[in-house]
Amino acid sequence: MNRLANSQSPYLVQHADNPVIAGPGEAAFEEARRRDVPVVLSVGYSNCHWCQ
Repeated sequence: MNRLANSQSPYLVQHADNPVIAGPGEAAFEEARRRDVPVVLSVGYSNCHWCQ
């Protein structure tokens, strides 16, 4: 489980079990800079079956 499990966003909570080190906000960018790794930015959304 990553740091998204405690998010206020229902979309982010859905991704709490993804096998990546994930976290919302500036802390994710700071960690990427510290580790010198790229940031993968998710701009996805959630919708119901009918809205697809």
